[in-house]
Amino acid sequence: MSVGSHFKASAGGGMISIQSSSSDLQAFQELAKVVPKAAAAAHCRAINKTLGWLRTHIARAVSRQERIAVAAVRQRLRSYPVTGGAMSGKLWFGLNAIESSRIGRARQTGSGVSVAGRRYQGAFLKQVYGNKPDIWIRTASKHFSSDDYPDSTVRARGGASSGWIAENDSRFPLAKAKVSLEQARPHFDSWVRKADERLLEILQQELNFELQKYLKGK
Repeated sequence: MSVGSHFKASAGGGMISIQSSSSDLQAFQELAKVVPKAAAAAHCRAINKTLGWLRTHIARAVSRQERIAVAAVRQRLRSYPVTGGAMSGKLWFGLNAIESSRIGRARQTGSGVSVAGRRYQGAFLKQVYGNKPDIWIRTASKHFSSDDYPDSTVRARGGASSGWIAENDSRFPLAKAKVSLEQARPHFDSWVRKADERLLEILQQELNFELQKYLKGK
């Protein structure tokens, strides 16, 4: 039985499923008996439009809450639209910490690095891995704080995955500045409720559109 839109949480994020409730689905199926192709097309468009609407509003909400660029949040949202005969679309939201260098325009200052209203004392902006610079700090620095550098693991010995980064032919334990997105997790319930309301609204519009086409054709 359809229970409407819902979400399933995991350690690294949450998957939101957008689908009609059992009562709405029954009404849809009754119309589908009369104009099956039109009803299916309306249902598909309604779910996909709701996915787009939800993606936009989640990105804006998280951007405001965490003071990070909307574009950075959008990169963590992945839509899986309805295709074929599927009855639900999905939206994945990755909640792993995001690199601070991606949340806005990072700027090196004399005392550290600033980005999107955040200041990282004692940090520096440098390309260490990949082809873009990130915000780093030596873990021995008095300004190092695990709150500003989540997911940083530093061991006593070297190794690419241990937090030890080669720099200037020496080895220093460095940590990358990141922003946690865990604060967004409690909002999944409200997002799903809003998505349900929006889906019903759009579905009614799409069904009415198909019905008008059908009547004109008759």
